[in-house]
Amino acid sequence: MNGLGWALADSWTIARRTLTHWRMQPGLVLFQWFFPVLMLLMFGGLLGGAMEFPEGSSYYELLVPGIFALAMLFGLEGTMTAVTTDVSKGVTDRFRSLPMSSTAVVLGRCIADMLDSVVTLLVLVATGLALGWRWHEGLPAALAAFGLLLLLRFALLWVGIFIGLSVKNAQSVTMVQVLVWPIGFLSSTFVATSTMPAWLGTIAQWNPLSSTATAARNLFGNPDPSATATWIGTHAELAAVIAPLVLTAVFLPLSAHRFRTLSR
Repeated sequence: MNGLGWALADSWTIARRTLTHWRMQPGLVLFQWFFPVLMLLMFGGLLGGAMEFPEGSSYYELLVPGIFALAMLFGLEGTMTAVTTDVSKGVTDRFRSLPMSSTAVVLGRCIADMLDSVVTLLVLVATGLALGWRWHEGLPAALAAFGLLLLLRFALLWVGIFIGLSVKNAQSVTMVQVLVWPIGFLSSTFVATSTMPAWLGTIAQWNPLSSTATAARNLFGNPDPSATATWIGTHAELAAVIAPLVLTAVFLPLSAHRFRTLSR
């Protein structure tokens, strides 16, 4: 094989290592897949009765796509933890000392985490359908919405890799994980930004998570009061593409540089 072929083969080997961990720790993996389902059921029950929607629709029309986006953000925590654990235990240094592609360790992590996100979305879609959520704009539009969700996950993956390579140990990740929750809640995930105070709604609308959630709702044909007359509200699909690309452009080279200069 040529250099690219070896790089891909090595990357798949690293990805299969993570898949083996799934088989060896099924309880932990199932919890990661079904935790967003718990969030969906909990917030659907807590807030559903207080929301007013047009006749024929329900709170789940707003909530389910929001939980899709939130699950992509929560995947950041797993990436950070896995990368930091490998670094602190010397696993990453051992991989770097082997006659293998230098990009395989990072690319293998990307492959495994993206597969994890696909499974998470499938579980959430099945749950949403069981609760009565539907998409109304046809399969191509729905696939485009899922593509935007996975694009956000891909961008956040590089953020997680960079943070995982930068912090000192797995315990330090906990401090970073605390910030994930405010970012997730300060968005249009659970409620429309139009119901917030003006200044807070503006901040929430410019959260990349809100752009992806609003774009997904538009593509699914689900009602979303967050799609207001502001630029970010009426151009959610464009923002849902630009924001992840910017994050990737910033954190991918930072992650690559951090990996090359890693010394623990």
